[in-house]
Amino acid sequence: MRQADVRSIAVLIRGLAVAGLLAGFAISRAATNNDTAAIDAAPRDSTYVAMHTTMSAARGVYTRAAKEVANENDSTKTEQLKVTIKEWAVPTKGAHPHDPAVGVDGALWFTEQMANKIGRLDPKTGEFKEYPLKVTNSGPHGLVSDREGNIWFTGNFAGYIGKLDPKTGQVKEYKMPTEKADDPHTAVFDANGTLWFTLQGANMVGRLDPRTGKIELKDVPTENALPYGMQVNSKGVPFFCELGTNKIGSIDPKTMAIQDYSLPEAARPRRLAIDTQDRVYFSDFKSGHLGRLAPNTREVKLWNSPGGPESNPYGITITPDGMVWYSESGVKPNTMVRFDPKTETFAKADIPSGGGVVRNMAATKDGRVYIACSGVDKVGIVQP
Repeated sequence: MRQADVRSIAVLIRGLAVAGLLAGFAISRAATNNDTAAIDAAPRDSTYVAMHTTMSAARGVYTRAAKEVANENDSTKTEQLKVTIKEWAVPTKGAHPHDPAVGVDGALWFTEQMANKIGRLDPKTGEFKEYPLKVTNSGPHGLVSDREGNIWFTGNFAGYIGKLDPKTGQVKEYKMPTEKADDPHTAVFDANGTLWFTLQGANMVGRLDPRTGKIELKDVPTENALPYGMQVNSKGVPFFCELGTNKIGSIDPKTMAIQDYSLPEAARPRRLAIDTQDRVYFSDFKSGHLGRLAPNTREVKLWNSPGGPESNPYGITITPDGMVWYSESGVKPNTMVRFDPKTETFAKADIPSGGGVVRNMAATKDGRVYIACSGVDKVGIVQP
């Protein structure tokens, strides 16, 4: 295929993909009006039903274009992953636990997006505790613990960021300063205690100073970029996925200026994790790869995910030993995949419950991985 043809096809596919993503996003937001049946009926993430339908007709062309523009590893070897995966059913049926987080005491915290609650599991006893939210239909999405043990979460359906004090159960809300910024998505702290976050539909990134409550927002330069997963590197620089296009962005922590890093044309990064060398690993949700960006050289490398081009890699994290973990949400049952960067080899295991789309995961200091299995109303721990 000629390079000009590849570019033309890629441009066409990108337009179709963005249109599908936006349509799916609208469907997902409409379903939040207490219509959980729409989500329960979706075999995958309902946000991307329209995108999947739009792209299916162009699948063959899309795959050929991806192979011609990507630096792929075609010699992927997969071993059986020897781990123990323990799962617990969350107390509220239909809660759809979205993201997990590690508490300062080792507890597994999770958002109950469709139940308007924040949940906590004590892994030692199996005991749950739920914290109902005051704001109706908050749609809690991402969450993270601060050093004091408070749990910060994004009210994705209600345009705010919340701070839960587990000792009292009280929640303080920080409302977004503009109406457009109505869907804070993923949140992460930097070493200075500043909370950074993405806003997917609003096409923004932001930061919140917990000491003053001040919120600052920044428009993402690329139209319909759909900012998604976010992490901060060792230098305090936030990096985020631009799911609506083939880019990863970084934010200058002083000026909030955004710098883009281009990926192969067919890539659509959804979640990311950063290793000790500040290399950015990402899940290429749409074309079935594990990817790695070296920001200092802008080099990008892609590896074929064991489940194939429609495996939809999603939640991702890195454990202290340097192993990269992620889940394939497009295969049944969903899988847990471990990638060894030193040998560039994969190992995978099926999630016993089926997973029901593992949207995010979090690594503990002792090398375990916390997961939330939204479609089956469970949370789990992967023990290497």
